[in-house]
Amino acid sequence: MIFKGVGDGQPYPPHHLEDWSHLPPRLIRLDELITTKSVLDLQHLLAADSTFYGDIFCHVVQFDGQLYLEDGLHRALRAALAGRPFVHGRVLVLPDRRTR
Repeated sequence: MIFKGVGDGQPYPPHHLEDWSHLPPRLIRLDELITTKSVLDLQHLLAADSTFYGDIFCHVVQFDGQLYLEDGLHRALRAALAGRPFVHGRVLVLPDRRTR
């Protein structure tokens, strides 16, 4: 299995973060990620310029001890198809339910 899990939706509270550039990118293991999308648009996956208009790093939300892949599913799949077990991503840490 490529990912820890495949979800459909965001199980964490809304964070309203639009500019992720202040979060430093880091390496994240693909098998630790839970996707928030269960469908991938192949045009995004196969497009040569798929990162031209956006952040070149995946956007990941850490919540309740889990890592959720919010944006960048096509980048993560490209890494997996290339045999890489890691992807570069920016991680937003939200407070866990039990600590709020």
